[in-house]
Amino acid sequence: MAQKIALMGAGGKMGVRSATNLLQTDFDVAHVEISESGRARLKEAIGVDCVPVEEALKGADVVLLAVPDTAIRAVAASIIDMVPAGAIVICLDAAGPFAGHLPKRDDVTYFVTHPCHPPIYNDEQTDAGRKDYFGGIAAQQGIVNALMQGPEEHYALGEKVGRAIYAPVARSHRVTVDQLALLEPGLSETVCASLLDVMREAMDEVVRRGVPKEAARDFLLGHMNILGAVIFDEVDGVFSDACNKAITFGKPMLMRDDWKRVFEPDEIAASIQRIT
Repeated sequence: MAQKIALMGAGGKMGVRSATNLLQTDFDVAHVEISESGRARLKEAIGVDCVPVEEALKGADVVLLAVPDTAIRAVAASIIDMVPAGAIVICLDAAGPFAGHLPKRDDVTYFVTHPCHPPIYNDEQTDAGRKDYFGGIAAQQGIVNALMQGPEEHYALGEKVGRAIYAPVARSHRVTVDQLALLEPGLSETVCASLLDVMREAMDEVVRRGVPKEAARDFLLGHMNILGAVIFDEVDGVFSDACNKAITFGKPMLMRDDWKRVFEPDEIAASIQRIT
């Protein structure tokens, strides 16, 4: 008998992505979407209709919360009394679970699965794979999973769902919810997104100072490619003495001495509170 997934928020961005990929699996999926536009979007995308939440949750093995971080608390609270004992409630981001927004229910499992997104350095052979920047369509990506509460044997089912909704998956990593919070928002958004935004500002600044935009973009993205390959051990290489000197003098101008404080527990918690 097929395992049943109640997909909450099926007509949203991640809901439609998840629903589309779940069509390729042996899961029995019941789709729930409160907005009329979301229901229409899902119907247009994959031709399926939504059902009432009570019908979807009846006999569900998995409850997949494909809803925004800001809605996790309200959605989880509204359905928790209807979730069958022994079911797995899966969130797609660690923010809500980390912030304590999941209601207390000792007889259900809480699980988090999140995509790494396709890496910059890969061996994608098709145009579809090379253009799948987000993942979940054609490009291989990694995923990270955390069993927040529940029996150990539930990890395998949670990971199976993660592999299905984010397919094709190259690697699956097990972490804790606290570690996932270090990865996002800490590593991916607070650090990586901020520095990339600064790099874009830097490109715009040299354009303002007279460099043609196309030349600046080619120059920056090309250097990001090779410098990143060296820094992240994709190739066995070293920087020139001039480049090393530029880094030595550049980092103090760009970065505060205590910038790694963004990974301290209180800073991660504050960031997640802002998100949720």
